[in-house]
Amino acid sequence: MQSVKGQMSRLVDHASKAAGRALRMIYPPQCLTCDAAVGEEGALCPSCWSGTPFIAGLVCDKCGVPLPGQDEGEAVLCDDCHHTIRPWGRGRAALMYGDKARQIVLGIKYYDRHDTALPAGRWLARAAAPLLRADTLVAPVPLHWRRLFRRRYNQSALLSAALARAAQRDHCPDLLIRRRHTGTQDGRTREGRYTNLSGAITVHPHRAGLLDGRHILLVDDVMTSGATLAAATEACFAEGADAVDVVVLARVGRDG
Repeated sequence: MQSVKGQMSRLVDHASKAAGRALRMIYPPQCLTCDAAVGEEGALCPSCWSGTPFIAGLVCDKCGVPLPGQDEGEAVLCDDCHHTIRPWGRGRAALMYGDKARQIVLGIKYYDRHDTALPAGRWLARAAAPLLRADTLVAPVPLHWRRLFRRRYNQSALLSAALARAAQRDHCPDLLIRRRHTGTQDGRTREGRYTNLSGAITVHPHRAGLLDGRHILLVDDVMTSGATLAAATEACFAEGADAVDVVVLARVGRDG
């Protein structure tokens, strides 16, 4: 029986790959952010790659923003994180928000570009590599159910699933819930953002047992002030998490 199942699985896999090759012959892979031809799905063309602000080198250990100087393996903080309490341990970002990064983020968030999540997950996994532990549980920042109903998906959950797959870590898409609708953060001051999120995020009552003594890696699409990630971090610690780190697809350079 196992042999028959194995043969069927291989046949299905072969058929799927053959169908994929045939589809690529009709519709060659295109760049994630333009219509230029590329060698594989989920790639950027050379022009768009150069216009995508990937973060590398020395970064702030709390928020991931790039810093001047050489990375000598010691934790350093940006001016913002010297003056702002960050409840999480360490933070990283894959991109600086702007140029092509803005197009990528908005595509995932508002325009159903689910195809971007897979390569973005690999970028996130690379950025988060220094944070990963053997017991890491990856989880997204949650949407309120009303916004989730309108959008039909949580873009942060798409990213966290792709990161967990790339990093081969456990993933819980509904670890956290947003128990009240907080509206948009756009136009709010830093203090207003934190006040708006205070107490808004909690652990799903059926997932609380997953956090006890565990390392949690929270994933979001964009970090501006860090208020949303702070609220999510505090919720994790309230249910017994051992440590909480954060990673975002894009970091805004300055608060709006």
